[in-house]
Amino acid sequence: MKVTLHMHRTAGLSLALMTALMVAACADEKAEDTGAVTWPHIESPVKIDANMEARIDDMLSRMSVEEKVGQVIQPEIQYITPEEVKRYHIGTILNGGGSLPNRNKYATPAEWLKMADSFYDASMDTSDGGLAVPILWGSDAVHGHNNVIGATIFPHNIGLGAMHDPALMRKVGEITAREMRVTGIDWTFAPTLAVVQNDRWGRTYESYSEDPALVKSYAGEVVYGLQGVPGTAEFLDGNHVIATAKHFVGDGGTKDGDDQGDTQVSEEELRDIHAAGYVTAIEAGVQTAMTSFSSWNGEKVHGHRYLITDVLKGQMGFDGPVVSDWNAHGQVKGCTNVSCAQSFNAGVDILMVPQDWRGLWENTLAQVKSGEISTERLDEAVRRILRMKLRSGLFDKPKPSERGLAGASGVIGSDAHRDVARQAVRQSLVLIKNKGHVLPIRPNMTVLMVGDGADNIGKQAGGWTISWQGTGNENSDFPGGQSVYDGVRAAVEAAGGTVILDADGTSDAEADVAIAVFGEDPYAEFQGDLETLEYEPGRKTDLEMIKAIKARGIPVVSVFLSGRPMWTSPEINASDAFVAAWLPGSEGEGIADVLIGKPDGTPRHDFTGRLSFSWPKTPVQDVLNPHHANYDPLFGLGYGLDYAGGGEGPDALPEDVDGVQKGLREDLTLYHGRALEPWRLYITTDGTAQIMSGPYAQTPDGEMTMRTADKDVQEDALLIDWKGGKAGSMSIDGGGSLDLSPYAETGGILSFELKLDKVPAGEVNLSMTCGEGCGSSVRLTDHLRALVGQDWQKVAIKLACFERDTAKLADTTTPFILASEGEAEISVAHVRVLPRGSAAFTCAAE
Repeated sequence: MKVTLHMHRTAGLSLALMTALMVAACADEKAEDTGAVTWPHIESPVKIDANMEARIDDMLSRMSVEEKVGQVIQPEIQYITPEEVKRYHIGTILNGGGSLPNRNKYATPAEWLKMADSFYDASMDTSDGGLAVPILWGSDAVHGHNNVIGATIFPHNIGLGAMHDPALMRKVGEITAREMRVTGIDWTFAPTLAVVQNDRWGRTYESYSEDPALVKSYAGEVVYGLQGVPGTAEFLDGNHVIATAKHFVGDGGTKDGDDQGDTQVSEEELRDIHAAGYVTAIEAGVQTAMTSFSSWNGEKVHGHRYLITDVLKGQMGFDGPVVSDWNAHGQVKGCTNVSCAQSFNAGVDILMVPQDWRGLWENTLAQVKSGEISTERLDEAVRRILRMKLRSGLFDKPKPSERGLAGASGVIGSDAHRDVARQAVRQSLVLIKNKGHVLPIRPNMTVLMVGDGADNIGKQAGGWTISWQGTGNENSDFPGGQSVYDGVRAAVEAAGGTVILDADGTSDAEADVAIAVFGEDPYAEFQGDLETLEYEPGRKTDLEMIKAIKARGIPVVSVFLSGRPMWTSPEINASDAFVAAWLPGSEGEGIADVLIGKPDGTPRHDFTGRLSFSWPKTPVQDVLNPHHANYDPLFGLGYGLDYAGGGEGPDALPEDVDGVQKGLREDLTLYHGRALEPWRLYITTDGTAQIMSGPYAQTPDGEMTMRTADKDVQEDALLIDWKGGKAGSMSIDGGGSLDLSPYAETGGILSFELKLDKVPAGEVNLSMTCGEGCGSSVRLTDHLRALVGQDWQKVAIKLACFERDTAKLADTTTPFILASEGEAEISVAHVRVLPRGSAAFTCAAE
């Protein structure tokens, strides 16, 4: 098999890697797991200790089966109380993305510690005769301690991969651990070691690279940073936390880049490409591993005994506990969220079951007593959990508020930590184009800054930032952080220059140069899955902004914020300079460090970032890796210009290529697990609106709430609860004017999924508005009452039901308002406008 490599640079692509890739390319992609493939056996530096094992034997002998089952169940903090931790002897808890103490977005370290202490005290209460086993709290600190206001937010992994700097990765891990310990949390669900092969995947930015050698070089260093070096006094001390190698295995290889999809590769490729990072993570002594939502050749990994028990625990020698992902065990054939002996018997030791943990505890207990789960298997899982807790010194440490850095001031978001993050931002930037050497910019110029990302720290930080999706955040939520605009203004004004901020780029301000900051809006996991890699398919508003500025004779430097390489050839063509900035986090000054030069025109810092992902030549080049056939990227692995080299990059890239969307968009999605930018979610009573920030919103009078709920996957739906009989509404709003007239002209529909949780006490209406005093509604009451006792149903309503006058639909300002006049509970998911479709709903307008 011939594999052709088109490399602008070959930095970081080793001969050993190329050999592995060639072997994988020639493998049968559908090969079955026969067990004939040998996986590497890894010697962890953290050895089995005979005295510790004897202590575990003693504890196991004194624990009841109920206590043991409690150790393997992991609830979420919003759905369990300290009293229940005591009663059920729960071993671990977690906070999901955006889940905070008392649902308070601005929870202080003292509030985190208070909650941690309450759970710890409950776990150590032996008044019922049980054994005192300290509870362990896990959190997704995936680019810094990203759940906490004021924390240092590092670039997401894709940007860190572009640094090609393993040593700096250790510092990133160290700082993340220190900031976590201030809030009393001992365990992070990081690092992600996915080797992404299809960039349409919504978690691409959580991967360091499509290059397994780069991921392998990073994994061990991150683990050392988080946990400390085994065999030294710092290992899991008060400055460090337990790390998690995730998601084992193949999460980055799913067909079509579908989150939680199927990775259809041979076992050799699974080992050589997707498991590369686990080798160095285990070599560094990583103490936990998390299994993948995805399947391997049709079988869910969470139920795959061969991969978990035979490979990870057996051949690879991993001796810590394996934790599941959020309700992922419920996707195993024959399982539900509340019952899954199959996953546990396959080797998963801790079942992450955020809300339905009571049912899972009861069923797992019954399955142990019936013999469906053997006592030997239960003891093995609990042994691994106790081993991890003993190694971390948990039994010998005081309550969380009295450990190490707990409550220490001046640690979270410290200047020293931010300096490291700023360095990481500088080193992550990849210069794609620099025509006429417009960069670096002299600081004594007049600089025009445009684009919705110019002064938007939330956008530059991306998903997994304060909230799970990274939405609903303002610059004020990042005290101590800087937007790109903040950084540029500081550098330019210090040298006597001027910076003008015009986010939408419509002013007629004169300037010497413009910096346009734009790109993807925040998302996380499946909510970021794409159909193609085209940036702004069918609308091109940022491209039009760039062209309008260029038409005024102002050179444009484009700073592209994204969680993956995207087809941006039109934007690159329209720009004089183009920088891939990825998702840089809270330290926008790191971008200014490289873009803004010295007064004499020389750089303050050069570009050193190089692509760790291949850049597509067309929107449909989603699988673009050297070991796949027909590898023909626009820019290959290792590409990147710099000032020293003087290269100017591409000019006149082809724009009329395969996959470019032309004409009407087939699917105008308003809500898919989150309100898609620029739309926001609101609930309103008595004219007072409350925006949804994080997973929960409540009106000031408490008469109405809205929270995320699980439909198909984690938090992909909304549950709206009208309480106390007061009228109120939920709406998708705040996105400006939307032209729905082309959809109406083709027989378009408003489509969404709905579940009736509580029969409405009054009228329920669905409305659209076209400005103040303009709009129409459709009565849903009778339609809803027919859904009593049913599960999720698709609702499709012709746009003509809302307004026959398409001129009004051309100025739709609020495309979705669900209002109830009395008590009701209604769940909603996947709201979108389609250009055509049959309606399961009739109205007078039809």
